[in-house]
Amino acid sequence: MDLVLCHTTADFDSLGAAVGLCVLRPGSRIVLTGGCHPTVRDFLALHRDEYPLIERRSVNPQQIRSISIVDASQRDRLGKAAEWLDLPHLNEIAVFDHHLQADLDIPATVTQIEAVGATTTLIVEQLREKLKNAAENGDTVSQLLPSEATVMALGIHVDTGSLTFEGATARDAMALAWLMEQGASLRVIAEYVEPGLSPQLQDLLREALENLRSQTLHGYTVASVLLSTESYVPGLSALASRLLDLTETDALLLGNVYNFSENDNRNIAESPVSNRLAIIGRSRIEGTNLSELFKPLGGGGHARAASLATRDVDPLLTLNQLADQLKAQIPHPPTARELMSSPVRSIRPETSVGEAHRILLRYGHSGLSVVDSGDRLTGIISRRDIDIALHHGFSHAPVKGYMTPQLKTIAPDTLLPEIEALMVTYDIGRLPVLENGQLVGIVTRTDVLRELHQQKARDSGSNTELSNCPMPESVEQLLRSGISSELWQLLSIAANIAQERGWQLYIVGGAVRDLLLATDDKLALTDIDLVVDGNCGTDDSGAGVELASALQKLYPDSRLDVHGQFQTAALLWHKDSAFGSLWLDIATARTEFYPYPAANPEVEASSIRQDLYRRDFTINALAVRLGVPRSGELLDFFGGLLDLEARQIRVLHANSFIEDPTRIYRAVRFAVRLGFSIESQTEGYIRNALESGIYYRIQGENGRVPALETRLKSELKYILQAPYWQAALQMLGDLQALRCIHPTLDLDRELWRRLRLLDRCLNGRKFGNEQSTGFNGLMLKEATIANSQFPITNSQFPVINIPDWLMRLEVLIAYLAPEYRVKVAGNVQLPADSIKRLEVLEAGNQELAENLPKCKLPSQLVFLLRNYELPLLIAIALQSPRSIRRQIWEYLTLWVNVESPLNGNDLKALGYKPGPGFKRMLDDLLAAALDGHLGDRATAISFLVQHYPQS
Repeated sequence: MDLVLCHTTADFDSLGAAVGLCVLRPGSRIVLTGGCHPTVRDFLALHRDEYPLIERRSVNPQQIRSISIVDASQRDRLGKAAEWLDLPHLNEIAVFDHHLQADLDIPATVTQIEAVGATTTLIVEQLREKLKNAAENGDTVSQLLPSEATVMALGIHVDTGSLTFEGATARDAMALAWLMEQGASLRVIAEYVEPGLSPQLQDLLREALENLRSQTLHGYTVASVLLSTESYVPGLSALASRLLDLTETDALLLGNVYNFSENDNRNIAESPVSNRLAIIGRSRIEGTNLSELFKPLGGGGHARAASLATRDVDPLLTLNQLADQLKAQIPHPPTARELMSSPVRSIRPETSVGEAHRILLRYGHSGLSVVDSGDRLTGIISRRDIDIALHHGFSHAPVKGYMTPQLKTIAPDTLLPEIEALMVTYDIGRLPVLENGQLVGIVTRTDVLRELHQQKARDSGSNTELSNCPMPESVEQLLRSGISSELWQLLSIAANIAQERGWQLYIVGGAVRDLLLATDDKLALTDIDLVVDGNCGTDDSGAGVELASALQKLYPDSRLDVHGQFQTAALLWHKDSAFGSLWLDIATARTEFYPYPAANPEVEASSIRQDLYRRDFTINALAVRLGVPRSGELLDFFGGLLDLEARQIRVLHANSFIEDPTRIYRAVRFAVRLGFSIESQTEGYIRNALESGIYYRIQGENGRVPALETRLKSELKYILQAPYWQAALQMLGDLQALRCIHPTLDLDRELWRRLRLLDRCLNGRKFGNEQSTGFNGLMLKEATIANSQFPITNSQFPVINIPDWLMRLEVLIAYLAPEYRVKVAGNVQLPADSIKRLEVLEAGNQELAENLPKCKLPSQLVFLLRNYELPLLIAIALQSPRSIRRQIWEYLTLWVNVESPLNGNDLKALGYKPGPGFKRMLDDLLAAALDGHLGDRATAISFLVQHYPQS
């Protein structure tokens, strides 16, 4: 016998899942282990014969082969049927449930416990897959009976509130849709999903309304009531839901104390300990968890809906204690100070509509606060107000004629529920925050909606490193475990200093991104950006410097650098025993504006949100709050976490690459380094920016394009010195982004060939004969060209300190037409010697092309090429045909190492007097050695005697 057990007081979800399992496993029988919910009882009164139900007393335990348990994972929810779990001959014990918080204490051999709205959904998914496979295999498919589909649909409807409860998922919706296709009866569902209250429950509802006790805490109303009846009253959950709706209470504890007898003879004892207490809990408050609250008393359920039944307790005392514990669970809602944007962009009443429109365009705001000469708030003007005024031709009119003067305002300590209520009641999109009559911030509808969304995500229990909204505790723990204890202590001290001054401190950007992506136990952060949000006006633009100075006094081994228009500061440690080489950048939150495309941005003090908005990509626009009260809170205004999960690079706004073309290079760098893809729309923005020709049009108008100068050189350096430079350069070539260097520069096959040749040369590798573009199969012997230093052993070449990335960049620029090279090299501010090489490259190329073929002897080759420095020779070789390359490579690998048997000291020892003739003598000796006419000192001396006899 195969049994499916429903939990005691079975509800529709338990029954629906049990019926579905019986369809999956034909021949199984359902046991209601301890009664059922009143509505389920009424339903079965009509439909019992349609389902394979069997009474517990009819079961022979010795005949049980397997047990499946639905909608429960604890023994005490199975009543006396739990004894069957200990039978030694069972083949299988399976548990199907959706209560993730419950502790599994059943010795299950198969478990499926997942976060869906109803256990029935799990069974429906298996049924749907089974029927689909049967159809694909050509097997006979038996559809569900309407009665089976109906009870399963009831299970999902009731446990998800017809898909309105927060635990409902898309999987529940798809399961319901499939059951409708299978013939679920909507008439029956409507009858049992919302049953009316019985006369007894209606009487109790009136009593509950009269005796309800409520208290408001943190803007939420918590109510409780204790009802006394002679016996158990079925349907209390429906009564609790109705009471919650009628009173608009945020949380409710409904208690029912009634007399009981183990023998069910209704003997009523006078002592209160002979009473049984049932409590139904309902909550709409984010952060509360009724299941955890009821668990110590043997109850359970969901975070927002749970119940318990207990005995031998003081009913009123127990209810009050639970109410107090529920209130303690309520999180302190955010205040306006925590939600608001600050400083607030404001204008005077006399400001023209046209100027207000320009300010809105510059800062991307949807409205502006209007303040008088004393900085007192007098009104707000929205973008819509300004657009209408402009439409009617009033660009020169003052904004005071169009602003909204009657304002609702809030204080910094106003709580989120009150803010939300004001916005809903008065249809207000933004609320100014006033402190001592002064405007200190503004809370927008977007701020409220984002906070509510994050609260919902946090309440869903997300605590993974990459999730839509990780909980602050998990992020803080991730940070603490991901960095060294010394660095964590430093950040904690910085947060405390900021808090003492009324500021908020955040770790932002790449450090947060790398922390969330890290797989190692410890993340070696060497460059950390901190942002101070003062929630104040521009007077706090030096907050970053003040914080850095305070830290430097506590860490005197660090070096303090102050730089930037807005007093950005940095603390630097070099090979420190605790921090290693660490750069800690501390800045005041700021916003930026580009006066024209590819210009240097103009920056102003602003809020953390605006500071993050000015960054390049969503994955770099993440911040983690440091310090109480919400330490570890992750700020993700632009979907950066979702992009980390999707492993994609997405830009924050469409004009980002127009404003700063170096972001194109950063997009490629991050994509290749992290193994991400560039999001399709972002790639479209890149291509549109490049195809627009805006950078060169602006260069013609302004004479300079700052983004294509030092900033472009920095990005090129990052890419060309990285181990992944080839993949990054290929991606830049595919995007045609090298045109940022010059509009004629593309990564074609010839340019790629030159770069690959250079790479082989820099690494001193053999160029095999199979490589038609190699240096003809020759190999460095005693000489070596490596480590970007170009050392040639025992040669005339000194060590020339040119890094690899610079050589690669010179190759890119050298691929341009000669007339463009020097100008482009100057634009990206290459060093003077690089510019000089590029300037003489064409002349050197022509000279060697003309003269090298004439060199028939090694000495002729050496005396021609030794006039060229090594980097220039390599640059010429990369551009030259194969025959020229071969001669240059022979010179570098063979002939440059040949020396004369005699040197200047030898000449003096032989009696020759130093003078201008020395150089000619040494050159002739070297030429003879190169051409094979000299072999040792004796032949060299004979050579001198013959050609330079002494008088």
